[in-house]
Amino acid sequence: MTADPADDTRTRILRAALDLFAEHGYQRTSLRQIGERLRLTKTAILYHFPAKEHLLAALVEPLVADLEALLDSAQTQPTEQARWTVLEGWVDIMLVHRRPLGMLFHDIALIGRGDTYHRLMEVAMRANDLIAGPDAGRRERVLAAQAVGACSDPVVFFTDVSDEVLRADMLDGVRRLLAPLPADAVAGAPADTAAAARTDAAAGPHANPAAGPHAEPRTTTTVPAPGREPPTPVSARDTAPAGAAGGAARRRRPGRPPALGREQVEAARRMHAAGTHSVEAIAAALGVSRATVYRHLTQ
Repeated sequence: MTADPADDTRTRILRAALDLFAEHGYQRTSLRQIGERLRLTKTAILYHFPAKEHLLAALVEPLVADLEALLDSAQTQPTEQARWTVLEGWVDIMLVHRRPLGMLFHDIALIGRGDTYHRLMEVAMRANDLIAGPDAGRRERVLAAQAVGACSDPVVFFTDVSDEVLRADMLDGVRRLLAPLPADAVAGAPADTAAAARTDAAAGPHANPAAGPHAEPRTTTTVPAPGREPPTPVSARDTAPAGAAGGAARRRRPGRPPALGREQVEAARRMHAAGTHSVEAIAAALGVSRATVYRHLTQ
């Protein structure tokens, strides 16, 4: 293959750095190793990149630039159009930069000394504003931040899923998250109850997203609420008797899923092998207990 002009040395360094970071992790890759792969001296690499973190910033730059361009294009659009321009565009950009994003996900804080970190923070705040909409309250802004996560994190954890399938799943998830509530679903209910109803309404009558795929279906019993019509749905767990008779209702707690799927196990093993995450951090990222992570890592 014919070599490109002189400036291509910089591109070659970046490609080699990306390959080595992916193989060994950022922390375990030295400038000397990059130079050896390219048959360059460390001095030659330092000419283009005065410090190793500059390599990281340069690898992130195309991602940041694409996100900034996306937000610029959405800035002048009406609220609802802007929201979905950002969300759909965000997913597409994450998928375009899938390989460097997955490799750099756990090392992104290392670029904090430069301008790139501030640009990333500005991108995040602008995206939150556009998704939440004008005059948004705290809860709307929390949902907007969650939506950005739904449009980002699966790219890192489900590396064996095709772009097309993952894009559809991610956008379906964020639509469910932001689905409007039926007008009569939370009439007179507190804000926390309204948020729970939003999730249930989006996910379906038998879903309990917080409890994971193996949780028991949540059933409801309709009991009359004094002085209010229509009746208020109440969880069957809330009406279970105390003592031994109520033990079965408390057998499973909603929250962390009891096991990991195949893709999550593979993601956990990759993070553990790379040395970038402790077992506790892996458990937090996947929403399970440390014991669950240990069990899958030792199988």
